[in-house]
Amino acid sequence: MQIQDKVFVITGGARGLGLAMGQQIANKGGKCALVDLDESEVQKAAISCGVSSRGYVCDISVESQVESLFAKIVDDYGRLDGIINNAGLLRDGMLIKFKDGVLQDKMSLSQWRSVIDVNLTGTFLCGREAAAAMAQAGNGGVIINISSIAKAGNIGQSNYSATKAGVASLVTCWSRELARFGIRVAGIAPGVISTDMTDSIKPEGMERLLKMVPAGRLGDRQELAHAALFIIENDYMNGRIVELDGGLRF
Repeated sequence: MQIQDKVFVITGGARGLGLAMGQQIANKGGKCALVDLDESEVQKAAISCGVSSRGYVCDISVESQVESLFAKIVDDYGRLDGIINNAGLLRDGMLIKFKDGVLQDKMSLSQWRSVIDVNLTGTFLCGREAAAAMAQAGNGGVIINISSIAKAGNIGQSNYSATKAGVASLVTCWSRELARFGIRVAGIAPGVISTDMTDSIKPEGMERLLKMVPAGRLGDRQELAHAALFIIENDYMNGRIVELDGGLRF
């Protein structure tokens, strides 16, 4: 797919990885519909992606809001060519915590549901609405789900790992279901990418983390954005996950 003049939805687009992907798409002539909960930040992000990009506020875990969002985007642009399901939430915690044989804590249902609602249900809803819009238009398209190295399972991340395994499996499901509409589906499973979140890691924690990564460093958000461009532009990339982790394995 050529990116020039195509329209792409990017959830979690106000900052970090979502914004980096949006800016690279815009640099190649694409138009970005950036979606986030923070209206001020998403509008600033849209400005940084050029005059053809716009910011939208939506809680992607709420079906009615997602349906209205995609109707608005199609109305604004007159078309939809792709979506990057990037929005994600972390609420880490151990399944159970014991001390001296006594149960101290356990992952709460709200911890579990909040991550499932955004990471998995949000991806499902946005993927569904994007697929419907693209199939109806009849011009094909591309869906990219942002998974994670944690899809293999990671200590303290029962909720997050479950969602990232889920969005990875949707790549396979959707690529088979949507092929007849000319819609490709692929994913990216990043390792630890440098963001505002990683900037807050204490030096000793960062040192331990870097020792785990064979590449010896964190990934750069522009490297992840480049992986997204590869998927968009390579029309034979379908039904697979790009592992972008510097060799790190959980």
